[in-house]
Amino acid sequence: MREFVVEADGGSRGNPGPAGYGAVVSDAATGETLAEAAEYIGVTTNNVAEYRGLLAGLRAARELDPDARVHVRMDSKLVIEQMSGRWKIKHPAMKPLAAEAATVFPPDRVTYEWIPRERNAHADRLANEAMDAGARGEAWSPADSLADLDTPPAAPVVPVPEGPPGDAAAGTARVREAPASAGGAVAEDEAATRGAPTRDDGTGAGEEASADADRRAAQAMATPSSGWGPADMGAPATFVLLRHGETPLTPQKRFSGSGGSDPSLSDIGREQAEKVAAALARRGTVQAVVASPLARTRETARIVAARLGLDVAVEDGLRETDFGAWEGLTFGEVRERYPEDLDAWLASPDAEPTGGGESFAATAARVAEARDKLVAEYRGRTVLLVTHVTPVKTLIRLALGAPPEALFRMELSAASLSAVAYYADGNASVRLFNDTSHLR
Repeated sequence: MREFVVEADGGSRGNPGPAGYGAVVSDAATGETLAEAAEYIGVTTNNVAEYRGLLAGLRAARELDPDARVHVRMDSKLVIEQMSGRWKIKHPAMKPLAAEAATVFPPDRVTYEWIPRERNAHADRLANEAMDAGARGEAWSPADSLADLDTPPAAPVVPVPEGPPGDAAAGTARVREAPASAGGAVAEDEAATRGAPTRDDGTGAGEEASADADRRAAQAMATPSSGWGPADMGAPATFVLLRHGETPLTPQKRFSGSGGSDPSLSDIGREQAEKVAAALARRGTVQAVVASPLARTRETARIVAARLGLDVAVEDGLRETDFGAWEGLTFGEVRERYPEDLDAWLASPDAEPTGGGESFAATAARVAEARDKLVAEYRGRTVLLVTHVTPVKTLIRLALGAPPEALFRMELSAASLSAVAYYADGNASVRLFNDTSHLR
């Protein structure tokens, strides 16, 4: 099956004012430009012009191959979120355009990604050429276009390999083996956005302006664009890792794994979950929610998912370690009662807690299996994983290629956020760790 990248944009000089759109279709494997479209559309708003650009790009892709898969990239947060189903469409002029765009290809063959404006330069130039032509009383002509001359080809979307993703060590080795032409230099910082765009869906510009900082944070979390590595590997599978909110055992620092009393959240824990939900709703990048089967994670996930308008899936591999006879005890109490077992546990990832609990090695194998399953299921998407201390630290450790003892060198707070992105070449990139700013 062929795969295309559609990049689209629209603009209005006045909002509403004289408007136009531009769209470009490229081959996902090679980055080669296959089709361009642009048109002056008279007086309308930015958002309507952006939707017209999306529609034109999808139609052009369909003309090339109606059976293809399409990855849409736009710098309009509004269009991306609405077409992804996370934001409601209220503006009457946009509803029919969105509905029509949703029918060009089957929904399961189209994915959407927000990109900064500078990465959408080709489509942006086409839209401006269309508006310039309209101002002259002319129609835009492909023969007169300069959009492709000073715009680098769209970065190819590299297919995700069939096998499970490797960790940082293997991925880094492949990067080092890649030719220099694949891109071994530090990429430019692409996190800057256009600013606070005007919302034409009836919600007002103020709300979007207040969420601008959250969107920038979410973009850094979900689609990292700088650092050492090869050229754009396509949208990664991004896991936003949320440790559950506090339980009555949390402030007492007691072992609380999958073999204990399975406590629910405390009042403080529920308040923390609400704060996480508000922060993630402002950022607007989470597309799915997956939780450990334990009560505290499912409760945290339900609170967040309700705010995001998403369902909660359960993944058993995300459960906490079974701490055996140590469940419910403090570290000091374990040291007092089981000193030899504790020393062995601290010295080796293969050692089990007293009473036949689960070793860190066994936990790591289980978490890695769950990770591979979820990466395959949610490739190219941003997923919130609501889990526990050991699974979060394990995912971070594996992504960094760090030794097992690194688990004891990380501090992970209740209701904290971390993030790891998994790329098509098998590499992993840690984007965030133990962020608690949303709790302040």
